[in-house]
Amino acid sequence: MSHMGGFVVDRWTRAGRVTVFAATLALIALAFLPALASGLVIDKLTTLIVYILLAVMWNLLAGYAGLVSVGQQAFFGIGAYFALRLVEAGMSPYPAFFVGAGGAALIAVPISIFVLRLKGGEFAIAMWVVAEVLRIGVMSDPLVQGETGTSLLALNVFDPDTRRNLNYWMGLGLLATVLSATFWLLRSRIGAAAQAIRDDEDAAASIGIDVMRVKRIIFVLAAFGCALAGVIWLATSITFQPRTNFGIQWTVFMLFMVLVGGLRTYEGPILGAVVFFLLQEFFGDFGAWYLAGLGAVAVAFALFLPDGLWGTLSRKTSIELLPTRAKLRADGDPGGVA
Repeated sequence: MSHMGGFVVDRWTRAGRVTVFAATLALIALAFLPALASGLVIDKLTTLIVYILLAVMWNLLAGYAGLVSVGQQAFFGIGAYFALRLVEAGMSPYPAFFVGAGGAALIAVPISIFVLRLKGGEFAIAMWVVAEVLRIGVMSDPLVQGETGTSLLALNVFDPDTRRNLNYWMGLGLLATVLSATFWLLRSRIGAAAQAIRDDEDAAASIGIDVMRVKRIIFVLAAFGCALAGVIWLATSITFQPRTNFGIQWTVFMLFMVLVGGLRTYEGPILGAVVFFLLQEFFGDFGAWYLAGLGAVAVAFALFLPDGLWGTLSRKTSIELLPTRAKLRADGDPGGVA
């Protein structure tokens, strides 16, 4: 909180402080969960972590920077591929996961030089093309064996329980780090600039915002987050198949989770990921009917609940657990305006 000429700038709310405290306690409890829960529960929670990472990254890109992509599976897959290659070169698996995700972020830099010059549908389609080009390139590697794929056999040095717990702890630590970094970014000048660009790129440029620099930062960070999700998935499944790891279904899942939870909200994608996970658990065995059901739910939300679950709740109740914007109020006035 700071004072400006009779006004007070509130950057935190009581609900925000309570939420951070509760989240910290939850993180500590989750860290000890492998000692109490079954292996099946730990595997499912690791999958949920992957979904949350993907949803938060797509929302960062599309919801806060206005960059609607249908090709984020490019980084999900290429991060895992780089990790495979590093292990093949002699690196230990778990360090290779982090370096592989970093490699995906590096390759996102030259990609951004070209795709960020495009807007709207052109950008979305260009990202899908990028994903397909990377998938075809990876398939040509003899290590991958085309559509057959390969396995990360180096992980077999760990017994199944140890490997499961290591994957879970790695995912939990990465999730906590990514969520914290995303929250900090959205509350920073870069986050404010990204939202200004999303609302009106020309107006943002007219007030001195370096549009390409801000978009590139968001683009690369979103690529890195998707790559982290990809390496966690690889560590859990052990197998790598280009059609799966570069599959368009990952971006479809991202879009669904963010749409259901609430685009342009911090909490919404997390809620959307939980909803998607539960739907998959209860209805995933219905095959094509399940996919049709997901499509119907997405259309229903787009038509009747465009703000998503959390966005609608926040709008109607003014609840904001983790505010990403400062609020300005008169000194002595408990209310304020964003």
